[in-house]
Amino acid sequence: MIQNPDQEELQQALAGLPLGGVRYFERTSSTMDEAAIWLEGGAPDLALVVADEQTAGRGRLGRRWFTAPKASLAFSLILRQVDPRQPSLLTGLGALAVCEALENLYRLKPQIKWPNDVLLNQQKVCGILTESHWQGEQLSGVVIGIGINLAPSSVPPVNAALFPATCVQDHLRVQSGASPQVDRFQLLAAILERLLVWRSRLQATSFIQSWEARLAYRHKTVQIFQALDKEESLLTEGRLEGLNADGNLILRQANGEIQTINFGEIRLRPLSSNGGL
Repeated sequence: MIQNPDQEELQQALAGLPLGGVRYFERTSSTMDEAAIWLEGGAPDLALVVADEQTAGRGRLGRRWFTAPKASLAFSLILRQVDPRQPSLLTGLGALAVCEALENLYRLKPQIKWPNDVLLNQQKVCGILTESHWQGEQLSGVVIGIGINLAPSSVPPVNAALFPATCVQDHLRVQSGASPQVDRFQLLAAILERLLVWRSRLQATSFIQSWEARLAYRHKTVQIFQALDKEESLLTEGRLEGLNADGNLILRQANGEIQTINFGEIRLRPLSSNGGL
């Protein structure tokens, strides 16, 4: 089987990682869809799907994830042997791994916009999507999908983005005065390495602490909206205090009461200093 240069480069970058297999697509609808099919067909733990371009990539709440060829990093990782109580932590696992990889490789200062976005300078650079797959009442596996904007052409048009977006390369240019290319497969390997480190420590206090330390808008007032079909409704508002042991959000309301916000079909927005969004 003839491999293209990208596939060979990918294999070299991932050499040494204990993956359960790798499938690379130059173009596909969605790595999440490919991973789901593979999972149903018996994919092993840590099976990885990587795509150069997605034609129907998706994020949370059924929204489309823009994936430009040669300008983005899009992949999905299959996890078997998942504790049914842990899926809510896996989004944080993906976000923390992305943050630490960006910190270690590029000295950037990413933050996590709970529950599933990674920000650079208050702009979205990465989205994480986790999907649980069940066989009856038994959890057969979880797929973690991660999409990262690397080059300017990966950033969606302003009118197509629900939150201000950015890319890694723009921040490296600001940092160094140059515009270096981002080695996407080197970044992928770094993310997977950190994900594997933290996977075995999901119940450790240090995991929540590391996630919490990178929370965007911590100690600031935020609003939580609940998705209702194509609309959304204000659920609550409060000061973002941190996370509990399950990765759920802790808010302090104006009357001083503590409220816990569970993972679900919700969205977090910060309030500006004048009280608006």
